[in-house]
Amino acid sequence: MTGNALLAARMKDAGLGQQELAEKLNERIGHFTGRLGTLADRHIRNYLTGRTRWPQARQRRALEEEFGCPVEELGFSRPPRRAPSVRPGHPEDSVRRRTFGGSAIGLVAAAALPPAPSRNVLRVGMNDANRLEHAFAQLIVSDNEHGPALDIQTRALAFAHHTKELQQVGSASQRVRARLYYLAAAFTGTAVWAAIDARQPQRAQQYLDRAMTLASLSGSEEIRLRLLGHATLLATQQGDPHDAVAAAQAGRSSSMCRRDPLFRSLASARLAAALASKPDQRGAERALEGARNALGKADPHAQRPAWIGFYDRAELDGLSALTMSKLGQHEQAEAYFHRALAQLRAEYRRNHTYYSAQLALSQVRQGDIEHACATAVSVLPSAGGDSLTGRSGRLLDQFSTALAAFAPDSRHATDWADQYANARRAQT
Repeated sequence: MTGNALLAARMKDAGLGQQELAEKLNERIGHFTGRLGTLADRHIRNYLTGRTRWPQARQRRALEEEFGCPVEELGFSRPPRRAPSVRPGHPEDSVRRRTFGGSAIGLVAAAALPPAPSRNVLRVGMNDANRLEHAFAQLIVSDNEHGPALDIQTRALAFAHHTKELQQVGSASQRVRARLYYLAAAFTGTAVWAAIDARQPQRAQQYLDRAMTLASLSGSEEIRLRLLGHATLLATQQGDPHDAVAAAQAGRSSSMCRRDPLFRSLASARLAAALASKPDQRGAERALEGARNALGKADPHAQRPAWIGFYDRAELDGLSALTMSKLGQHEQAEAYFHRALAQLRAEYRRNHTYYSAQLALSQVRQGDIEHACATAVSVLPSAGGDSLTGRSGRLLDQFSTALAAFAPDSRHATDWADQYANARRAQT
């Protein structure tokens, strides 16, 4: 297990091993110093394990040139300077906080930073955890609007790394430490979801394993429930319906589902979709009925974590539609998709795009070519709009394939092919 997940991910993306990266960095050092560097694979291993948290200046420059980004975006962090004690609230306190945070430009600048040290000992408190929780809520908002793109995956891992650092360098109560573990699990869980959306199952599984460990350390059943939802989706994506059902059943058995009907409704809806993949029609229909009954009992005004804010009647209709699609009941799926889109809140742009693409697929599978093409066209991004990557882009590829099979020579199919090709070119 690596201590520096950001650098490990960058190396994996570039296809670089430890020795290969050392050689490349040595060459870059030679270019700007006139003398070849002396890095070996053990130095890179120290980067990855977190033993080296702030490389020497020439190494930092070589890393930045090699990966094209500041070293902070590679998971490194400048050690805090020792400073005399300044009581909280003193004017120098805010100055010191700004100085400490300035080294994490672009990734962890918004993260909660610890208060000023007291007697040279870093004290981490609940205010720091609250600021991190605010950053997590902002990631959720960004995901709802734009989808779990690579940027969100990277930012989530950076926040998780920062949260872990607070555990290592700071003094904190057990209550604060449990909250930091919870937040590290939450951030890592967001990276899991982004990797699932990007069709990176191996990376998603690595993140999920780490997030589950952090969730266990936090003692939070709530964040474990969220991660079991991701496990259900990942198993489904990997074509393992039995693991998907097992993960969904574990989620529905959570104590959170016993305490709050809203969590029980979401877990039941996810179980329905997993059962439909087996396929188990009767089981899926029973689970959906349980989801509807539980949602009717949920208090809409209860205080809940940010990540479940998306779930309401519209989302239940959307998940019901997906379940019907998996069962091959496309007419019922279309009806649920229409209901979901009519109720979906404006800020959930990504879900609106996703369910619209699913609606187009349901329509074309019923042979309703004209309406299917009109729905699909509505998903295409306008100038400066959302990218056609991720789930919605793959759905539109499926739509094109299905349309070609049902009506390859129709005028609607030809018009769609032209518009889709133009949209794709505009995104490149």
